[in-house]
Amino acid sequence: MVSRRTALLVGLGAIVAACTGRGPSAALGSPSPSAASDTTPTASSVATPACVATPAETEGPYFVDERLNRSDITTDSSTGSKRNGVPLDLTFQVARVSSSGCTSLGGAQVDVWHCDAAGVYSDVAAQSTVGQRFLRGYQLTGADGIARFATIYPGWYAGRTVHIHFKVRMYTGATKTYEFSSQLFFDDAVTDAVYKAAPYSSRPNRDTRNQTDMVYTSNGNSGSVLLVKAAPSGAGYAAAFAIGLNF
Repeated sequence: MVSRRTALLVGLGAIVAACTGRGPSAALGSPSPSAASDTTPTASSVATPACVATPAETEGPYFVDERLNRSDITTDSSTGSKRNGVPLDLTFQVARVSSSGCTSLGGAQVDVWHCDAAGVYSDVAAQSTVGQRFLRGYQLTGADGIARFATIYPGWYAGRTVHIHFKVRMYTGATKTYEFSSQLFFDDAVTDAVYKAAPYSSRPNRDTRNQTDMVYTSNGNSGSVLLVKAAPSGAGYAAAFAIGLNF
């Protein structure tokens, strides 16, 4: 079930313009966001965003609080082996939203977790991966609000479109003071291109695309403002996503 909590999400202007055709906040009775740069995001730069309102998405059944403080999440920390897949450099920029605008949020714990190219999550009993710890980890944002991850392009599994889960938490000492969970989605055309190559090509004909995904299409098609633009970079892709939190 999708959480009813809402947070202000800083969406990249190019994504909002291309995927919604309008300011998503208008549906919630908020002022339409101003135009933002349509510069293609890279792992080292995040476009100056416009602030738009969007609901959080469900955490899902596969979150495990591993407390793995690492930027490169491709390695299984239990064995040292790497998961095969197309490299993906993922950058988050977290900001706090107030009446005076968006300001970088330092010290936020950003967790990321997703399935591998075969559609399998680590440390899940139902998938016989208990004790394995791949494609999971967290980073603390710097003073600039940025947290970076080196991972692989996610695979797919039955009933879900391609996605990455993320969670942002704030702590005072050992006490958690704030938590926000959501998901990132990818353009189906980019996914189709990625999946033509191994190891993804061994699993053709994925059964769910964005517009038939129960999470993407919930809450007024909220996935359209969680759609990250993955741009070719080296042997893989780079993607940047900016988040604004209202708390």
